[in-house]
Amino acid sequence: MAVVRKARRAGSGDLLDAALVDRVRAILALGGVPHADLQDGVQQVRLKLLEARAEGREALRSPAAWCAVVASNIAMDWHRERRRRERLDERLTALRPWDTTQPGGEEARVLSLSVAEGLDELPLPQRQVLVLRFYADLPVADIAEALGIPGGTVKSRLHAAVRALRARLHTDEVV
Repeated sequence: MAVVRKARRAGSGDLLDAALVDRVRAILALGGVPHADLQDGVQQVRLKLLEARAEGREALRSPAAWCAVVASNIAMDWHRERRRRERLDERLTALRPWDTTQPGGEEARVLSLSVAEGLDELPLPQRQVLVLRFYADLPVADIAEALGIPGGTVKSRLHAAVRALRARLHTDEVV
């Protein structure tokens, strides 16, 4: 780990030399990370490097290549998180008080209230998976892990919950 040896000799304690920091920043910028978040990305690469060293992994054959891969992964994670936040903002916007003066406003409000009532009537296990899947936008595997149940169980609960909710909405003639 030449980078670590150079940092130790320099006495700075920094695991990344200036050239490597510039390379990481460039990869993050090319990956679409905004300028304001580049330093955070560099710090995340440093943290990953520290974690690798603390775990006692073998010395990196090519620290520059390793840092490039980690920086690229951080850029992808940044985009995923941004998309997740945008979807959450859309959902929160949908929860704002309804404007009944716009066309369809009252119908949308009635539908929303019917869905909320339908959710309240579902058994807790079905309600949990439905909310985690469609409101928190979690994949089935993450829901299964969070609840400590098999993925197939999550899918069957989702199916039953959606079927029950759909039946309730059709019975109430909301849909």
